[in-house]
Amino acid sequence: MLGLLLRLLPFWVREPLLIAVGSVLGVRIMYLAVRDHDRVAAGLGVVFLVFTAIRVYAVIRALRARRNPSPAASADGAAVDAAAQPQPQPQPQPKPQPQAQAGAGPRPRPGTPEKEHNAWSQAVAAVAVFGALAAALWVAPRFMPSDDNAPQPASCSDEAHEKLPKAYKDTPQPVTAEELCKALNRPDLAKLLGTPGEIATTVSSTNNTAPLTDGKVAQPEAEVTFDTYTVNVSATYDELSTDQYVKLMKFGDEKDIKTLTVLGRPAVLSSDHTMKLEINLGSGGSGGPVEQGPLARTLSVALDRNDRGGYCDITVWSTSGTLPNDSVLLNIAEKVLPRIPERTVR
Repeated sequence: MLGLLLRLLPFWVREPLLIAVGSVLGVRIMYLAVRDHDRVAAGLGVVFLVFTAIRVYAVIRALRARRNPSPAASADGAAVDAAAQPQPQPQPQPKPQPQAQAGAGPRPRPGTPEKEHNAWSQAVAAVAVFGALAAALWVAPRFMPSDDNAPQPASCSDEAHEKLPKAYKDTPQPVTAEELCKALNRPDLAKLLGTPGEIATTVSSTNNTAPLTDGKVAQPEAEVTFDTYTVNVSATYDELSTDQYVKLMKFGDEKDIKTLTVLGRPAVLSSDHTMKLEINLGSGGSGGPVEQGPLARTLSVALDRNDRGGYCDITVWSTSGTLPNDSVLLNIAEKVLPRIPERTVR
């Protein structure tokens, strides 16, 4: 059907159209081939460019033929024009003949400037129209939303702000769970974890208070889950310094304790097992006992450079039990900590 429509178009419309489409497709395919190192696409692009070059050559030959007609073609045209002119006939009434001759104007000759002007106008209009269409098809994917069915990464909740506990009002400039979520759920978080092809499947955040403090210590947290790793970030606004926190770790089950400095703040790395809790929603709704979960690696960083109390925990774990390098935690901390205000003097 498309071939039939192209054959019905005039030469000066069809050829510029084929040149415009062939050049746009050829350049686009060659660009994609170079970017993706695809030899098949490169061959297809060459085919389009060669086809376009042939059409350009045909148009150039046609233009030369119109500007410099051959002598044989001119003689044939003159003979045809002479044969087409009416021969003088004896008329019984000679008076009407001059009126008929006066009314009959010169016949248009093929290849007159007016027709050449019309042909050029058609060619320019065709190139302009299809050039605009090609440009629209080129840039449309950048501005139009994608219609593919690829899964989208989970995002932070857009629901109304929950009422903050009283501990947040008593704490100078505390970070909220929503702010922690936006700081953690970065587009490059999967790349920082060493799994750039993954997308976030679950994102959550809560304005908690620290346990065993009677709700007097603010402890917001946010968590992002991928197929391989889960990352949790929390900020605890208590009075413990990093040195005191390290002493408490040594009394607990934490392993591989290592002190260091992150962004000029005291910090400590430690490992501990998570807790695994199974809840049965069947008859009776009973749950199983709390079990030991996979090992997690945590980087705890003081909330201010002077270590006046409080810390931020960045914890990473996986269901398989594998852990990333400590450099991963440091890279995440360098991205997340600047989004958390330092603790001010109380």
